[in-house]
Amino acid sequence: MYLGFYLETVDRQKITWIRTFLTDTALVWHLHRYRELRDNDTWVNYSAAIRAEYRNEGEAADAQLKLGQLQYQGSIRTYLTEFRALNIFTRATGEALREKIDLAMTTEILRMWFAHYLEEFADDEGFLQATYQAGLQVERMKVLEKARETMRPTCTDDKKGGKKDPGHPKKDTQQPRPANNSERKSPWGQPGRWATKEEALKGVATQEHEEYFRSPESCGCCGQKFHCTYECFAHTTRRDTTLSKALWKATAAVREKRKRSEEPEDDSVPKQQKVAAVETTELEDPQAFLLWPDSSGELDF
Repeated sequence: MYLGFYLETVDRQKITWIRTFLTDTALVWHLHRYRELRDNDTWVNYSAAIRAEYRNEGEAADAQLKLGQLQYQGSIRTYLTEFRALNIFTRATGEALREKIDLAMTTEILRMWFAHYLEEFADDEGFLQATYQAGLQVERMKVLEKARETMRPTCTDDKKGGKKDPGHPKKDTQQPRPANNSERKSPWGQPGRWATKEEALKGVATQEHEEYFRSPESCGCCGQKFHCTYECFAHTTRRDTTLSKALWKATAAVREKRKRSEEPEDDSVPKQQKVAAVETTELEDPQAFLLWPDSSGELDF
């Protein structure tokens, strides 16, 4: 390219200038040719001879192997630059060229490509340009998504929409959870409680149990209040269904719950009727308390 720009350069000058870049066996080859031809050598013959002498016969095969291993690594510009350089030797065109590129692209680029280009391309250059544009769009979307992630606030909002004050952290009133499930103690099987849920609900119809279970204050076994299903001590349900007798001895807390649940509500004391907070008094002479202005405009009692 340099010698083609300076057209006034003669053949002998071109050959001598090229000789300054040669080393090792290439320099030996040049000196041997110079001893034989001297000034009779021409630039056309010299350039053809050096290409034939040092042509890499396996260059096309190496380029074919590298092109098959070439993959998209996050930059569509870099990929297509390397692809074009290797394709000079492999000379892949048409379906072979498109197959190599399709296998090297990511799923995001292929989806972008098929979403925008549905028609067939007249030549390979149109296909390469479409792949380049699809890759650019995917890379821009990734950069934008990364920028949005960095701009998102670090503090979370509460239910009312306000931000939490980092200077006043919320107190954690909950007890720490056990490290694993084996450390968690089930309420079933403890002293004064049923061993399993099935034993507690023995004899209770499913529909009846579901009805009791809807109320958070009622026992899912008998439907009464002040105790839970796993510590139920009732003999019958609210629908008079007979229950299994508890085999464990009730604790003091359970006995207190039993006493509260068995105490009937005292409706004997009637509720007092609400009365007005302010009592009214009848006046003997209501007119004596009214203010009336006289003829002069002053108030007269």
